Amino acid sequence: MRSVNGWLEEYGASHRNPTNKLLHLLCVPAIVLAVLGLLRSVPSPGLFAELSPRLNWATIAAAAALLYYVRLSPRLALGVLIAFVALFALIEALARAAWPLWVSSLVIFLIAWIGQFIGHAIEGARPSFFKDLQFLLIGPLWLLAAAYRQLRLSY
Repeated sequence: MRSVNGWLEEYGASHRNPTNKLLHLLCVPAIVLAVLGLLRSVPSPGLFAELSPRLNWATIAAAAALLYYVRLSPRLALGVLIAFVALFALIEALARAAWPLWVSSLVIFLIAWIGQFIGHAIEGARPSFFKDLQFLLIGPLWLLAAAYRQLRLSY
């Protein structure tokens, strides 16, 4: 398995342009929010509700992602956990809106991906996930690692 530094360096190679970095800073969390919102919108089996009212496809996907992140870097995984808590709070707020959660999640998803592709057009580099789908999980970690470096936290 590749190290967290290896993943982050390879991801960063196609994310050097300041405009692309800014678009990723805005769009990557929005995409994570949207994906979790879309998964939260999928009806859950009755067994989920019996186990816990918070158990749904989104929390299962988040738990699986956390396990992947723990294997790469337990310290970054802790930051992801905190981010997930905030994102799930936003999802619950969106779920109380006048329109269905899946609608707002889909709109956010589409706008954020357009932003991502604009950033890569400016960068002149293809998105990393075209090379390896695991980079879809590395993008959020790359942003978090940058925040850790700003705060002088090790990962």
